[in-house]
Amino acid sequence: MKEFMDKDFLLSTDTAKHLFHDFAEDLPIIDYHCHLSPQEIAEDAHFENITQVWLGGDHYKWRQMRSNGVEERYITGDASDREKFQKWAETLEMAIGNPLYHWSHLELQRYFGYHGALNGDTAEEVWNLCNDKLKTMSARQLILDSNVEMIGTTDDPIDDLHWHKQIAADETFDVKVLPSWRPDKAVNIEKDDFVSYMDKLAEAADMKIASFADVKTALTKRMEYFKEAGCCVSDHGLEYVAYADTTDEEVETIFAKKMSGASLSAEEVGKYKMRILVHLGREYHRLNWVMQLHYGVKRDNNRKIFEALGPDAGIDSISTSAPINELADFLNELAYTDELPKTIIYSLNPIDNAAIGTIIGCFQSPEAVGKIQHGSAWWFNDNKTGMMDQMTSLANLGLLGNFIGMLTDSRSFLSYTRHEYFRRIACELIGGWVENGEYPADDASLRKIVEGISYRNAKRYFEI
Repeated sequence: MKEFMDKDFLLSTDTAKHLFHDFAEDLPIIDYHCHLSPQEIAEDAHFENITQVWLGGDHYKWRQMRSNGVEERYITGDASDREKFQKWAETLEMAIGNPLYHWSHLELQRYFGYHGALNGDTAEEVWNLCNDKLKTMSARQLILDSNVEMIGTTDDPIDDLHWHKQIAADETFDVKVLPSWRPDKAVNIEKDDFVSYMDKLAEAADMKIASFADVKTALTKRMEYFKEAGCCVSDHGLEYVAYADTTDEEVETIFAKKMSGASLSAEEVGKYKMRILVHLGREYHRLNWVMQLHYGVKRDNNRKIFEALGPDAGIDSISTSAPINELADFLNELAYTDELPKTIIYSLNPIDNAAIGTIIGCFQSPEAVGKIQHGSAWWFNDNKTGMMDQMTSLANLGLLGNFIGMLTDSRSFLSYTRHEYFRRIACELIGGWVENGEYPADDASLRKIVEGISYRNAKRYFEI
């Protein structure tokens, strides 16, 4: 029997162990998509206790605590941090097979030197150990200790990027913390706050917005502002990629209708979204930005919790309504005029893996190696099975060796162990193929593949 999460955790063959320990383990991290606070990085935030680091805003954990019957006051309510930690420890004990069990214990090992098992009985010991060590830790120190080279935050077009500029001007901290463009509020014309958001966008762009043409101009102005701050990545959180046969003239009418306070049909919403996404895609190509498309999620399912806590509260699920044909048509419109940017496609529904794997092969070009990427296993798929399935599908249908690998998609400064988790799983997968005689045991080729997937492909792709 193997020891609990020892140095060869998840590595079952000699080849897998060799690939991880000799090629992947010590490489830097390019975390090109996360939700860390640039203000906390700029101010080098400190944390009073482990609950603040672990449970503040972590809807992954909130969801599991609810599944363990924990009252909301111990999750997002007014219970003390110590009480919340206790409830999380008791929940974690039940999480056998869940990635949160592995992530939590990797974090305890790497940052706090704790190699035991966290549960209800050990909670007091772990609480005291972590809190004592947190006295000498800070946001920046955790980033540096994790060997992070680049961080891509998630930022609204109206953001003034004050904190990013402050970080960039600080010569004592050499990690690149770059903004990422997230224009969802300008795309989601069906939302109640769309009209008020147009006022905020107009103010940020220092112009009036009275038409759809003005929206495009304002967004382009803000993209230029983001580019000056080092932005090289966009990100879209979509239910699905909308595509419809329409014109800018028709969308002008739809936009005016929305701004007048009238309701829009689903068809009108789709037409607006398609035309704004096409405009943005063309601008990304001009700016040499990467376009990320995250879709296949149904958000905010529990109305009562949503009304109490808002979005990102652990009440989202996989959606089955993502039409793959519309994604292909959207990419095709941009590709036909040679304006398709580098693009990463993620679906929360693993059923879409094969479809994505075939679509990306239709739009590759010499502009970039692996120009169109099948993004890493996302959110609910961010586990051993999901990662294995995504990489196996990509290997079956494309070139796994050109894959740009992992991202944290996290709000926690301790989440960098997810890159280790991913690298171990990738090495286990590749090592198994080598041991089975499906790929030669050639160190030069294997090093190129493993280092590429772990770090170098992303560095090249984002031109970091």
